[in-house]
Amino acid sequence: MPKSAAFSVRGTTVHKPSLQPKKRLLKLKLNGRWREDAVFERELLVDYLREVTHLTGTKTGCDGGECGACTVLVDGEAVPSCITLAMRCEGRNVETIEALATQGRLSRLQHAFHAKLGAQCGFCTPGMIMAAEALLRRNPTPTESEIRAALSGNLCRCTGYVKIIESVQAAAEAS
Repeated sequence: MPKSAAFSVRGTTVHKPSLQPKKRLLKLKLNGRWREDAVFERELLVDYLREVTHLTGTKTGCDGGECGACTVLVDGEAVPSCITLAMRCEGRNVETIEALATQGRLSRLQHAFHAKLGAQCGFCTPGMIMAAEALLRRNPTPTESEIRAALSGNLCRCTGYVKIIESVQAAAEAS
């Protein structure tokens, strides 16, 4: 397939740009390690994480930034990866749920979700944990209302959020 097509309009040659997506080199720090990958200019961060880097802990839920299942940290801030272009993360630090456990040991937040039954079916759990991680990094002793506000962009269809909030509180108390 040609990169551009030429056609004539009233004696003038017009070049139609290619409709094929273009790739660019993306360099970012992912879970503590710098990496470079060729990605499509309009590739979403969630697709880059799942399909290019094979980090599948980040879930695809609503595809519209409303459910929070795809939440990751970009420079320490909770971000919905389903509406974030991967190229917007050029030179930045991206952390996924896979970054929290070290040497096979759960982080204090992951352990609290396990111990306090904050994970039900588990689908929303990575996004919940990443949103809570962002909160605990900037505020190690949040109030219940601050926890609720930090998790307000994350939906869970299995619970009434009581166990999730208790899990975040337990992690905060453990620090």
